[in-house]
Amino acid sequence: MSVRLIFKDEVLTAVLSGEIDHHSAREIRDEIDSTASKVHPKKLILDFSNVQFMDSSGIGLIMGRYKLMQIWEGSVEIQNLPPNISRIISLAGLEHLCTVRKESRNETDE
Repeated sequence: MSVRLIFKDEVLTAVLSGEIDHHSAREIRDEIDSTASKVHPKKLILDFSNVQFMDSSGIGLIMGRYKLMQIWEGSVEIQNLPPNISRIISLAGLEHLCTVRKESRNETDE
C-alpha cells in the first residue's frame, strides 16, 4: 500500500494504491495526518482509483480523517471508488459525511 500526497490551492489529495487493511491504514493515516497538520488544508480528497481491496480499517481511516478535517473546519471528498469499495462506503453511510465523486475533478489532477 502506498499513498501519494499532492497539496495545491488549499486542497490535499491523497492518491491511494494497493490494499487497505489494518496495517496499511495506520501507515496511510500517519502520512496524511503528518502532512495535513503542516498545511491545514480546506479540503482532503481521498482518491481510491488504484485501491484493489479495503476492509473495515478503511472505514476507520476515512472517519478519522473526517474528524480531523472537522477540527479545521474543512471537508473530505472521496473519489474514484471501485464498485466493491463503493458498496462498503455506502453500507457504512459515509456519503452522509463526505462528498463522494465517481471521478476526479480537473482541478485536482496533476
